Parts: sequence; structure tokens; C-alpha cells
Amino acid sequence: KISPTMLNKIIKKHFINNEFVDSVSKQTFQTINPATEEVIASVQRGDEKDIDLAVKAARGAFTKWCDVSGPDRRDLLLKLADSLAQNQQYLAEIESLDNGKPTSIARDIDIMMAIKHLKYFAGWADKLPAGKTINVENTSTMAFTLHEPIGVVGGIIPWNFPILMFIWKIAPLLACGCTCIIKPSEKTPLTALLLAQLIKEAGFPAGVVNVVCGSGPDCGKPLALHPDVDKVAFTGSSAVGRKIVKYSGESNLKKCTLELGGKSPLIICDDADLKLAAGAAFIGLFLNHGQCCCASSRIFVDSKIYDKFAAMMVEKAKGITMGTEEGKFQGPQVDVIQFNKILEYISSGKEEGAKCILGGNRAGDKGYYIEPTIFTNVTDDMKIAKEEIFGPVMQLLKFDTIQEAIERANSTSYGLASGVCSQDIAKAMGIAKRLQAGTVWVNSYNDFDAALPFGGYKESGWGRDKSEYALENYMEVKTVQFPIINYH
Repeated sequence: KISPTMLNKIIKKHFINNEFVDSVSKQTFQTINPATEEVIASVQRGDEKDIDLAVKAARGAFTKWCDVSGPDRRDLLLKLADSLAQNQQYLAEIESLDNGKPTSIARDIDIMMAIKHLKYFAGWADKLPAGKTINVENTSTMAFTLHEPIGVVGGIIPWNFPILMFIWKIAPLLACGCTCIIKPSEKTPLTALLLAQLIKEAGFPAGVVNVVCGSGPDCGKPLALHPDVDKVAFTGSSAVGRKIVKYSGESNLKKCTLELGGKSPLIICDDADLKLAAGAAFIGLFLNHGQCCCASSRIFVDSKIYDKFAAMMVEKAKGITMGTEEGKFQGPQVDVIQFNKILEYISSGKEEGAKCILGGNRAGDKGYYIEPTIFTNVTDDMKIAKEEIFGPVMQLLKFDTIQEAIERANSTSYGLASGVCSQDIAKAMGIAKRLQAGTVWVNSYNDFDAALPFGGYKESGWGRDKSEYALENYMEVKTVQFPIINYH
């Protein structure tokens, strides 16, 4: 349990220009512990006035930060990574309290990946692509390109991986020389404010990173509409992603990168190593209580092995331990809204004729816990097979031919991630080539690395997070051309 002293270490105010400040309106909102349904704390509630102050701070800082050397930016990012490592347990406990994920998972997966992400982009800060010289038709001129930081970035992050998504946004943009305003989800604001404290302690100049807490309409909308924001980096639902694009068009046509929703397929072939495939399907769906945008929420299983695979998944899911304490696997859903939404999807599956072979109910009578749930006899026209559930609800669909599986897997407006399990590498690569998704995992799932790009096809987004590709999100390309004396 978190002691009052530990909670009091968190400054529950906006972080603007390296100072923690109250909202202009002085209003607050409450953040809730999803494991107990009790109020954790009250946090300052921002609006467009607070966003404007943060944008002004970021704009003022940009003129100097963009000229800070690559090695100096590298060293600050490495110092922040070390700070996360030193505070890993405390960050994990607060993340668990506010988000609901087990402490050990927050520490050993989320925060560990965040540290690696910071170190990866620290490595890029002094090695950024600097442009190139270009041969032009007129031999009496020379030309080259420069890669320059795009400017002030608005980062809008979700509640499912609060620390990791914060770092996914700031690491590449800081490496490139941009400044930012981060708006965390109002469901999980606490660790964003802790990270702000660590950023200040690490020595980042005032205004380089700012954090404003509040709702999407109150803070996200004015950030996306602000005429002095050069770019928005958003992770969240496809519905809100459409709004971000709309706000960009209504303001200064700021550039947008969008990492959005998914209904990701995983194809289990009849020649798959079933133990390996069951592990991939398990981690693909049940990781983070199903609250992953890339969750393998449509699992297509060859009809010849369907019943055996379903039985294996039931046995594996029965071993899930629930709670937020050390060593548990599944915590509560993030809030009552998500909790009720998932239970409605489960009811829909039962009503439409799917067979619930495991779970299907609330777990316990306190906290937003839902039993790990598995449906068989699922068809493509069912609501649970078409819409993003964002919970611990697995759908097993049957197929007869590989061509059929590929066509059905691609029959969705989403294209974030996918997977295939087969011991025939030629078959697996042939399927991977045809799957319309930004990531294809083969004989695995949810295997992340900072060096690998992540993003979606179709309505799952624009652009890529992570990897060298993420640097392109935060750079402008400038052409410079000038005459020369062409001696002969």
C-alpha cells in the first residue's frame, strides 16, 4: 500500500516552464484507484488558458533548445534514463495505484522498456541525419538539405501505458531538438507528474517539457487547435484521432502522427507448435488486462486443431492471477467506464450466439476486475469480432484455408498489428507479406524493441513511433541552394 507520505511526494499541479503551478481556474479533478474504487488524490484541472501558458513556455524554450548540441541532449536523456532506473520501484507503485496494473509488471515491463527507449534515442541525439548534398542540373550551383527540429510538439497520451507512452513521445522529439507539452490521460495523471519532477531534476532547461493535466475536451482540443503548436503526436482511439486531424485542419494545418486503435488478427496454422502458439495468443490478448491497442483480439485457428487449441487456451487462462500486488498478472480495468463497456461486449457475444467457455463475469465485488474470458464459435459478423473491446476477452474463430484466413484477417478498417504461427517459414512469410498491418509477429506476439518501428495501416494511424523512423516525425527538411564559381 502507498503511504500518505509517498503520495505527498507527488506535486499534483501542472508543470509549466519548470515550475509546478495551479490551474488558472483553480479547479481540480479526482483520480481513482481502480482496484478499490476509492479516490487517490485531487489534481489540478487544466483548460485552454493553462495550455496557452504551456505553449508559450515551450515556444520560448525552443529558440535555445534547438541549438543545444547533440551530445548535450544525449547526456540529458541518459541522465533521465538513470533517474527512472533509480526510482523504478516507486514509479511502479504509483503506476499500479493509478492505473491498476500489477506493480511487478509496471516495473519489469513498462518502466524497463521506457528506460531502454530513452537510452536508444539518446544514442540518436548526436547522430541525427544531417541532410545530404545533391547533384543538380545547373553545374554553376550547389545544393544540400538540412534536417531541422519541427518546433513545438503537443503530445497527447493514453491511460493504458502512462509512463511508457510519455517516454515514447518525449524521447525522439527531445533528441531532435523539439520542445513539448504533454497531456496525460485524466484517468492516470500521477506518474506523468512524477516524470516531470525527474525531468527537472535531470537538468532539462525550463520550458522544454511541460505537462498539463485535464480532459480531452478541456486540454486535448485546445492543444490540437493551438496556432503556435507545430505538431501533434497522439496515441488513443481512432475516433479521437479523427478529431485531432479535424482540429489541425481548423487551425494551422499542424502535422500529426497518430497511433490509433486495432482489431488485430493472429492466424494459428495447423502445423504450428501449439505450445508456442498458445503462448503467443495468451500474451497477445491478456497482457495488460487486454488494454493494448495491438491486442490479438481476433484469433483465427485452423479447423483441424480448433478444439484442441481452445482447450489449451482455457487451461492457460485459468492460471491467471488477479490483483495489483507483486507477482500478479491481471489487475482491474482502468475505470468504471471501461469496466461497464467490456461487460456489455461480453453480453453481446453471448446474445449473438458465441459460446463463452471461460469467465464472462465480474471478478469479485470490489474494484473493476473482469474474469479472463474466452469465446468460441465466433463469427466475423459478431460485434465482439468487429469492435475493439480493450479488455481480457478472447475471440477464437475457425478457418479452413490459408487464403480464407488472410482475407478475413484483412477484412477490417484497422491495421495496427497481426501475427502468424507456423513451423513452415515459407508459409509464415507468405502470410506475413499479405497481412495488412504495421507489425507482423511470427511465432510470437507483443515482442517490442526500441529499434523497431510501431504504427498502423488504414484507420490505425499515421506515422511510426519507436526506431529511426520516429525521428522523421519531428524533423523538417530544408533545401539550401547557392551559386558557385564554376572554374574550368
